[in-house]
Amino acid sequence: MKASLTVLLLAAALTTSARADMATVVARSGGAEVYGHVCQGCHMPAGQGAIGAGHYPKLAGDRALVSWQYVALTVLNGKKGMPAFGLPGIALEQEFFTAHLTDAQVCDVVNYVRSHFGNKWKGTVTVEQIAALPHPGIAAKH
Repeated sequence: MKASLTVLLLAAALTTSARADMATVVARSGGAEVYGHVCQGCHMPAGQGAIGAGHYPKLAGDRALVSWQYVALTVLNGKKGMPAFGLPGIALEQEFFTAHLTDAQVCDVVNYVRSHFGNKWKGTVTVEQIAALPHPGIAAKH
């Protein structure tokens, strides 16, 4: 009984700290900061990706990043087990450990990954272009 209570209290503490950490991400801005707090845990600090408990594709030298829309839609809607970071705030209550990124933060991280890790894709996406994309749980904007 004592061990069960200890495990339960530890789980509650971890959940609270994880949610608090994700909340600080929402307040941060800039592609490097968003990448550092949200993306690098899976895609690794240098964008090299990882294989182990799951498959986390590399971003370094990834030809798919030529399309800013591909990158933005992946961040907004998630893909193959990656959570959707474009969920509206109310949906976050149902998604455990998922942060909501603003269109500006999505814009910043898209531009960051397309211009770092050996990637040198031309063009810079704007917040307006991100806002025009379909977001999960929100009807397409016209």
